[in-house]
Amino acid sequence: MEFPLFRWLKISLINLLIVACLGVILRYKILYPLPFIDQKHLLHGHAHFAFAGWITQAIMALLVLYLVKQQTNNNYKKYSWLLYANLITAYGMLIAFPIEGYGLFSIIFSTASIIVSYVFAFYYWRDLNRLSIKSTANAWFKAAVLFNALSSLGAFALTIMMVAKVIHQNWYLAAEYFYLHFQYNGWFFFACMGLFTAFISRHTNTENTLHKIFRLFAFAIVPAYFLSALWMDIPVWVYILVILAAIAQVVGWWWLVKLIRKNWALLKPKFSTVSKYILACSAAALTAKLLLQLGSTIPSLSDLAFGFRPIVIGYLHLVLLGVITLFLLGCMFAEDYFYLNKWAVSGVFIFAGAVILNEILLMVQGVAAITYNAIPFINEMLLVAAFFLFAGALFISVSKKK
Repeated sequence: MEFPLFRWLKISLINLLIVACLGVILRYKILYPLPFIDQKHLLHGHAHFAFAGWITQAIMALLVLYLVKQQTNNNYKKYSWLLYANLITAYGMLIAFPIEGYGLFSIIFSTASIIVSYVFAFYYWRDLNRLSIKSTANAWFKAAVLFNALSSLGAFALTIMMVAKVIHQNWYLAAEYFYLHFQYNGWFFFACMGLFTAFISRHTNTENTLHKIFRLFAFAIVPAYFLSALWMDIPVWVYILVILAAIAQVVGWWWLVKLIRKNWALLKPKFSTVSKYILACSAAALTAKLLLQLGSTIPSLSDLAFGFRPIVIGYLHLVLLGVITLFLLGCMFAEDYFYLNKWAVSGVFIFAGAVILNEILLMVQGVAAITYNAIPFINEMLLVAAFFLFAGALFISVSKKK
């Protein structure tokens, strides 16, 4: 692999370390005074940097690597300035949001980040069309960049409401969930599925089944948005589509699991022990996510899920950390982009273990909130989990300097 692209992956891992560090500070401030830090502003900076600085930066680099592997010419140079631009906007948001919250500079950097995503989508879609081999992975990637651009509609709606200071609660939540849905379940998820599909296609002859799986998830993505908006007064026919979308996602995932099991003899030698462990954790998190989504089609369960903040936070972390972050780390190691020295192995196991611990604590806190019970020392335990996430990210990041 070319050194410049390897450098971009290293930078994205450093950004993951920064995200984990901010997480420790946020958890610390819940327990102890830090008067010079605005919790809400720092939370916005933490979230925006996690999206742009860690996940988007890593996905963009991995998607460019996919192009480089498919063609003899060097596609990296064309995307170099886009990777730089995305990194600059990410660090701009990291600095601006903790200082001013939603203010002039944070909005400027957020808007610039969206513009970068538009340009990346344009170039990447065009280059995918130029590939001689039309694979299912290409379809996943096209959908991913499309949904990344589409998610910006929610971000713009939020910005307009913030600037105009005219905020209707239902419209605010609808715009926020629109942005999150097409980021989490669109851009992030479809890009990761494309990377995994490309890996499977190289080692098995399963293209037809993989394309059927893609079509199921592609059908589900738009109606699945309303899984986050069942509290709205939606027509019956939309509700039926929502149920069908939730079922389609579970079926599509089940087909993929069956496909992997059927071809495991071919795939098993391609994974190291560490990559198998971390990808298995990601798969378990995805299974939990899809089953929770299916369960949320029951109105009473949906009311519980969106009525208690700890449950919402637990779900978002399940997707961001459990599904997406663990997959990206597993993908980097499965593709041999990094050598597995003792620092990397220790970091992976610590980080994955901390993700599991964090999710258990958040879900326990959420269930306790439903029954209006307080869990003793729950915030102290969440601080410990955040520290271990930071420690794992630190070990992984340090290993890349060896």
